[in-house]
Amino acid sequence: MSPSDPAPRHQRLELAVEAGLALPEAGPIAILHPRMGEFFSPLPREQLEIVTPHAPDHASFKAQGFACATAPGESYAAVVVCLPRSRAEARDLIAQASALTKGPVVVDGQKNDGAEAVLKELRGRVELSEAISKGHGKIAWFDSVGDALSDWRAEPGETRDHERVYRTLPGLFSSDGIDPASALLASVLPAGLKGVVADMGAGWGYLSAQMLAKAPGIAALHLIEADARALDCARINVTDPRAVFHWADATQPLPKLPLDAVIMNPPFHQGRDARPQLGAAFIRAAAAMLKPSGQLFLVANRHLPYETTLAECFRKHEELPGNNSFKLFHAEAPLRAGKTDAASKPRSRVTHSRGRR
Repeated sequence: MSPSDPAPRHQRLELAVEAGLALPEAGPIAILHPRMGEFFSPLPREQLEIVTPHAPDHASFKAQGFACATAPGESYAAVVVCLPRSRAEARDLIAQASALTKGPVVVDGQKNDGAEAVLKELRGRVELSEAISKGHGKIAWFDSVGDALSDWRAEPGETRDHERVYRTLPGLFSSDGIDPASALLASVLPAGLKGVVADMGAGWGYLSAQMLAKAPGIAALHLIEADARALDCARINVTDPRAVFHWADATQPLPKLPLDAVIMNPPFHQGRDARPQLGAAFIRAAAAMLKPSGQLFLVANRHLPYETTLAECFRKHEELPGNNSFKLFHAEAPLRAGKTDAASKPRSRVTHSRGRR
């Protein structure tokens, strides 16, 4: 996966320091949920701790030599909050930040992620500095108010289908209900599936729970998920002993994990930006891990152009009956990179359901 387009966060931080933001001379400074490709040049690097539950971001910052954690420690000299798109998650991060420090809390985000609305709401709760705008984003700061924002903390949520209740968390994908694409894929997955299977981009575990309940012949089902918070929910939702959990970037093949089948409902957004190449990277990673006889079951929004990637990665693929919103694919016999003989060239078989619009 390519790094996210860098927001000029370091430029807003520089303007904030020039405008009077007082940085602590000693003690750790937490940066909550930054994305790979971002910079923090006005902050003392040796004091920074990157806190992110997202595996690709965590790996990127760790490779640069930053101290990294998946969840905050007990206390910090200051905290910088990188606002996410979800309002509930943004509130939760700000409330956590205030409780984690006695020093300044810096809040920064992009306008198209709702930064203006969050700062306006925050101004009614704390003595907030004047907001500084730069690069379609805003930054402001306040002196910690301790636990005074505890009512903004996000409590674990629940969603249910006709069979059971699932644990979720605000800010996670499909946290307020079963995703209809995942429900569609679950309805067509074969009960006779056997061997070692992976759910790539498993989220909080809905597809995995359905698959394990449906297919007794599965020997092991590997849940691969990049968000540590979602994976924690999945551990609660998927209690079948055949489940194996991996905090990992699903766009990268896991080494030494030969698979008989893969199921996936891959993401195609980063923030508000549509990035269908994310789903294409999931497909390539699946093909790299599947055995020569392996198969892939995929659901996607109808506008997403995954057919070309499937043809590049598998000898055969077909479109299964879907609906007006989502299309379903079954692919088998992954192609190995570097093969050029005629027998390894793709012989894609694309069929369409009768009567489908």
